[in-house]
Amino acid sequence: MSDHTVRVERDSMGELPVPATAYYGAQTRRAALNFPISGLRFPRSFIRALGQIKLGAAEVNRELGLLDPRLAGAIIQAAQEVVDGKLDDHFVVDIFQTGSGTSTNMNANEVIANRAIELLGGTIGSRKPVHPNDHVNLGQSSNDVIPTAIQLAALAEIHGALIPALERLEQAMRQKASEFWPVIKTGRTHLQDATPIRLGQEFLGHAGQAERAVRRLRFAESELGEVPLGGTAVGTGVNTHPEFARRVCERLSAMDGLAVRETTNHFQAQSTLDALVVASGVVNAVATSLLKIANDLRWLGSGPRAGIGEITLPEVQPGSSIMPGKVNPVIPEALAMVCAQVTGNHVTVTIAGQAGSNFELNVMMPVATRNILEAVTFLARATDNFVTQCVVGIRATERGPEMVEKGLMLATALAPVVGYDTAAAIAKEAHRTGRTIREVARERTNLGAAQLDEILRPERMTEPGLTGIAAGG
Repeated sequence: MSDHTVRVERDSMGELPVPATAYYGAQTRRAALNFPISGLRFPRSFIRALGQIKLGAAEVNRELGLLDPRLAGAIIQAAQEVVDGKLDDHFVVDIFQTGSGTSTNMNANEVIANRAIELLGGTIGSRKPVHPNDHVNLGQSSNDVIPTAIQLAALAEIHGALIPALERLEQAMRQKASEFWPVIKTGRTHLQDATPIRLGQEFLGHAGQAERAVRRLRFAESELGEVPLGGTAVGTGVNTHPEFARRVCERLSAMDGLAVRETTNHFQAQSTLDALVVASGVVNAVATSLLKIANDLRWLGSGPRAGIGEITLPEVQPGSSIMPGKVNPVIPEALAMVCAQVTGNHVTVTIAGQAGSNFELNVMMPVATRNILEAVTFLARATDNFVTQCVVGIRATERGPEMVEKGLMLATALAPVVGYDTAAAIAKEAHRTGRTIREVARERTNLGAAQLDEILRPERMTEPGLTGIAAGG
């Protein structure tokens, strides 16, 4: 860098040249030089949350009489620019850095301080009249700010992106359940034929998975909403006003309509990532549920001639570079891959929670941050795409209903009338000879055609009841 492209800033370790146009300072520059590892940065949602905390802190410190109103006003304006994404290019520290995230906390402090200095007409890098530690970081520590920002960002993404996507999935699945309710097909357990089921009932099951995924995420939201802000260095709250955290949390809650509250036990809140591990576990459970749905639809749509073929999925692109006319279930495949990624992310968060928490601080916070936020973001986007490009366009075929009369497990309806062993023998003979249960039962029982018609009505087997006893009396 030439003299014209840099300015010299100072921190507790001495002077360091910093790009002249950068709002960050010496500590951020040191970190950028110390960690040239991945090129990965904290996601937008985290930077936004960090800006919200700094904004709320400045407002509360002004209210408490701890921060000069003029300085507070400039800090608040600069922090709002961080929230709005206007200063993202100045957050330059790699994810793989100090495990507490101190480098990124100081990145925020320096960016906001220098932008505030500029707003007040001062010289960037002078630390006057706004100091990154004394003013922007007033009443805070990286050790409580960073985990609070992680939880706030995850809470906002779950609330604003993933839950709405799952609610749209539930609605789409319920619409399909209603549309497909008249379609009766053969159920499957162990990938083998089972008793009849309505295609709509299968889709109702998927709707129930989405509904319960939302319910589980609501619990994760309550865990994430209890934040460690106010504990400062080791949970004792040294160098912060007793009212600081509560008041900042009130402001954070108001910003996005989220329930954010100060923890009742700072020592557990900032020495662990337990709340984050719980939330990641719920997101992983949601991914597991979505993977089941994606796989079911791929199987049901397999074929179109040599597979199950009971539904058709929307055709969105050619499926092969060598096989003309081939179309693949690419949208469910994309969702399945995202689900696999989410499970991998959860493993990383789990290890970060296990191995990073020693005594009063967890020191794997940055990597946990990236993985939980990436998981939520990818899953929300993939779910939305799955609904739009796949679920709403699914159609039922005649294959399912056509196979019901040939189904061997219709013998289940005979069991209450003729006994399990006789019904099993009928099923085995039907399988061996290629005939239907109805045909074999006419020969091997004294049941008449009308009785068999009533007993073997497949729609009666799609709801609770001892259909055979009721019919055979």
